[in-house]
Amino acid sequence: MEEEVPSIPGNAGIDPVVALECPWIEKYRPETLNDVVAHKDILTTLDRFLEQDRLPHLLLYGPPGTGKTSTVLALAKKVFGPKYKSMTLELNASDDRGIDVVKKEIKDFAGTRTIFGLIVLLCRTGFKMIILDEADNMTQTAQFALRRIIENYTANARFCLICNYVNKIIPALQSRCTRFRFSPLTSADIQGNLERILDKENIKATPDALKAVEKISGGDMRKCLNILQSSSMASKEVTVESIYECTGDPNPSDVMWITHSLCNDSFEDCYHKIFEIQREKGLALIDIVRAVHEQIIKHDLPSVPFCRLLESLSDLEYRLTAATNEKIQLGSFVGMFGQLKEELASQPCK
Repeated sequence: MEEEVPSIPGNAGIDPVVALECPWIEKYRPETLNDVVAHKDILTTLDRFLEQDRLPHLLLYGPPGTGKTSTVLALAKKVFGPKYKSMTLELNASDDRGIDVVKKEIKDFAGTRTIFGLIVLLCRTGFKMIILDEADNMTQTAQFALRRIIENYTANARFCLICNYVNKIIPALQSRCTRFRFSPLTSADIQGNLERILDKENIKATPDALKAVEKISGGDMRKCLNILQSSSMASKEVTVESIYECTGDPNPSDVMWITHSLCNDSFEDCYHKIFEIQREKGLALIDIVRAVHEQIIKHDLPSVPFCRLLESLSDLEYRLTAATNEKIQLGSFVGMFGQLKEELASQPCK
């Protein structure tokens, strides 16, 4: 008797396999170095290393979603071909970050010179590859142990360290690697890649929606694809409104309205207006604070009260990252602008 396949709620008439679609971040992950978006100077340098058979240990650092992991995986595929997984050890240092992993898994893999069925491949390349993603989360003890392993097994292994914060990597490891910084993707790179993916998926999106995705992501392509995929599943056409509804970020029109209220309304009116818009749209106060900061920083205000306001906003953001009461912090937020208005009113007109 055949087992009945359970239906997926909200997807009547759709094949369950189709409904559970692969995430775009994996579906459109670059297969070759030529597929990697941006950072062409880095890719050219890596190609030159391979042509001259002089690939060093690598340290790739920069913000999330800028192509560091994709570049290393594409590099491994180019070096080893279809059997790259057998010649590559990939570890996420956020999970496997202790000295035990360094001494066992990494040392064992680096120290094994031949593997059954891969002797020819190893002889052709001369080395295996060890990829440590999020290496900045490794303990210092593990990093010092890794330094010795890199020294001892350079003859038959290449290490690729990937991290967001290079200052968390000990100098001894940095000095043993060739460093490449991956900067946030430019607007042209993001827009071009998003348009290409939308065309392949046969999804319509307005130009303003793509600009909103780019703004929210901050140059993070992985975040761009996650936002775009979620929004495309929620509505037939991707619009600015659907993007902000999907992410939960404050809509620019709401931010302008809140900023106007902060600068012009009384404390009580402003407090209730912001509280109501939070309740209706499910906005987090920390997101409102960050969005208002982007608006207020563009204003031309007297230096002393303006600096005081910016300092207060930074303190408020720090408090909101902890377990604080949002209603109390909202009062503090509105009060900052009340103080600013009083200071500006008390200053003599020039």
